[in-house]
Amino acid sequence: MITNVMRRSLPALLLAALPLIPASLPAVADSTALPQAATDAPEPLSDAGVLEQVLPLFDAIDRLPIAVEHREGYDRRLYKHWNKGLDATDGCNTRKEVILAESVEAPQVGDRCALTGGSWLSRYDNVVVTDAARLDVDHFVPLAEVYDSEQTPWSPERREAYANDQDSPDTPIAVTAASNRSKADKDPAEWLPSDASYHCAYAATWVGTKLRWDLAADEDERQALLGLADDCPMTLVRYEPAE
Repeated sequence: MITNVMRRSLPALLLAALPLIPASLPAVADSTALPQAATDAPEPLSDAGVLEQVLPLFDAIDRLPIAVEHREGYDRRLYKHWNKGLDATDGCNTRKEVILAESVEAPQVGDRCALTGGSWLSRYDNVVVTDAARLDVDHFVPLAEVYDSEQTPWSPERREAYANDQDSPDTPIAVTAASNRSKADKDPAEWLPSDASYHCAYAATWVGTKLRWDLAADEDERQALLGLADDCPMTLVRYEPAE
């Protein structure tokens, strides 16, 4: 039912964690960090004819178009979510499919995709959650920020595609409700995850998401990302341009 479960899964040792408490486990490894030799000449990878871009974080930031944000006319309802997800027959919408795909221990799935049990690791704050009702599914680049950053106004279809994008494992991400509401619609100049060990991966995913969807950054955002990149010299950005 879910095609990207494995690439979202986290180590099985999290299964013993207590409900909604700061995880005492080691920080999740930054999957974008590779030895320095690998960052010198990254090679694009091909998967089913789609070219994956692989860049050092500094180089990826330099690819972001710079533009002043424009919030006038924004309405969250412009971005239709959640739709029927990857499998329109499974009774689970995109939100529930993301939660299922990111589980460390899979929950039981009942009628109308009711979820019971299971466990998750919220990457923003390194908190283990054992009740799906206490998760939010966040758009990594918030919808308001997407609107601010569209270089030309998107069609309704493209906005819906972004709001329900499961072809990239981090466009929507399951995190604690508290961390999601703390973040709100802020960019990295205004908010960073409370788990500092996730900052490099956060910056890489933010930049990769913006490049995937051809979104601009404002100058304050760019400077904040460059500041993060100073501390992340081996971090790579991986993304596939959205169709």
